[in-house]
Amino acid sequence: MRRWSAFTAALIVCVATGAAAQDASSEDTRTQYPAFLANSYFTLDVGRIGYLFTAQQLAPGFTAGSIDIPRLAVRLDLFGHHFTKHLSAQVTYVRPVRFVAYRDINGEAEDTRQVSMAYGGVTLVLNVPVVPRVTAYVEGGGGVTSRSGFEILGTVALREAHYAAGLLGAGLAYHATPNTDVMFGATYSPGRKAFSQPSTRLFTTGIRYQMRPLPAATVEENRRAGFAFPVNVARLGYTTNQLTYGVNNFFSSKIPIFWGGNVETRWGATLDYERNVFHTKKRFAFDLGASASYWKSNGVRDTFRTLSVYPLFRFFLARTQAADLYFSYSLAGPTYLSRVVIDGWQTGSRFTFQDFMGVGAFLGKTRRLNAEIGIKHYSNGNIFPDNASIKIPLTLTLGLAF
Repeated sequence: MRRWSAFTAALIVCVATGAAAQDASSEDTRTQYPAFLANSYFTLDVGRIGYLFTAQQLAPGFTAGSIDIPRLAVRLDLFGHHFTKHLSAQVTYVRPVRFVAYRDINGEAEDTRQVSMAYGGVTLVLNVPVVPRVTAYVEGGGGVTSRSGFEILGTVALREAHYAAGLLGAGLAYHATPNTDVMFGATYSPGRKAFSQPSTRLFTTGIRYQMRPLPAATVEENRRAGFAFPVNVARLGYTTNQLTYGVNNFFSSKIPIFWGGNVETRWGATLDYERNVFHTKKRFAFDLGASASYWKSNGVRDTFRTLSVYPLFRFFLARTQAADLYFSYSLAGPTYLSRVVIDGWQTGSRFTFQDFMGVGAFLGKTRRLNAEIGIKHYSNGNIFPDNASIKIPLTLTLGLAF
């Protein structure tokens, strides 16, 4: 409760500070990237992953009829920043789209066990121009390799693995536009003999978007366009499973743009604060937020709390006389989780990530009122061997913009 009270007090201070700052100056400076975003980037790569999984990973006395090793994988540079023309740093996450599966364990035809894996790290990148529109790069850094294990009849058949490891890479960037690069790269993570974890190689291609400082004319045009982008939003949310988990299931399976979860949440309450740091002329806003939540699970009624900070992407779909309608999406918000075992599921660690999406509106002549409905998800992204994710059903949020 002391943590909850302290965090609530911090949110109140943030709201008060934001209001004071807004009153002090009506000049909108948010149409130019702030310093931490200017010359920053994010990257989405897809490609082929290679690692040698065999019966060697199984404990003595266990065999597998076959081993499926899917090769499609993704790499995300969640956030990168250019310090100079030649030097940058980035936070990287890698995982296969589908996990390795051991089938027919000890001759049992129906016994199939998946082995989840993920890699995360921070790397420094050296960029060297080759020709006017092509740059070569090499990267190196450290991070973590994580692999789940499994038991058969109470005996460990495959050990889990979790260890610090280096992360190396190299590739080429083709500068298709001033803001967009086409990437071709290779990534390497060493194995660890103590865990029978093989080394990993990843060959990818993808797109990098770079946030270059905007021209003064564009900044001024966006500032004077006259569309409302609230500086601060303070909100209260209430979650209930009375309308079931149908929306969660629909967007995790039918239209897979979000995630489900092993732990189902019965109800909860959330206090959050969001601060807009950048917006375009009419359609897009980028906010930074913080939230404190209290939850009760749907199984054995476990209670748990979360404290999160998060990025928020808000896309305005329609602007009418009565309201500005939007779609919001947030992912990978670092989160403190007060309980690691919920309804008997192992969530892995007190450190996890928050994701959410929703639809909402700013209402009224001055757009002071905010209403939103959406869903949430908590997961550590498999960077820990245990990763029972948490499903948060429909949440109604009401707030005040200022």
